[in-house]
Amino acid sequence: MADMADVAIISGSTSDSAITEKVKKVLGENRVSYDDQVISAHRDPDKLDAYIKGSTCKVYIAIAGLSAALPGVIASKTDKPVIGVPVSGALNGLDALLAIAQMPKGVPVACVGVDNGENAAWLAIRILNLK
Repeated sequence: MADMADVAIISGSTSDSAITEKVKKVLGENRVSYDDQVISAHRDPDKLDAYIKGSTCKVYIAIAGLSAALPGVIASKTDKPVIGVPVSGALNGLDALLAIAQMPKGVPVACVGVDNGENAAWLAIRILNLK
């Protein structure tokens, strides 16, 4: 159930599913509850708003390529930790990496390496273990 998950995994497109699977594998092996959604910050902004407002997750993992706006948009709407996973594409993921890493002051997003869904999951687990 979405509102009972510790981690919300949101990808911007179904084409990001290989990265999402890496995240889910690590979280599942460590018995961390998660909810997996495909919601584009550009194509489904109202759906994304509603999801964030209704979620009781503790950490967000946002997977996005190209302009990679998704992690930043999520971070602008919550005070919970957001971990961005840049996805490789035409520019080998450098475009997405820079978009996620170069957030304005006051809208922090943690950023892992390109296509590194595993590290996003491990970072989420470490954040959860703080409490």
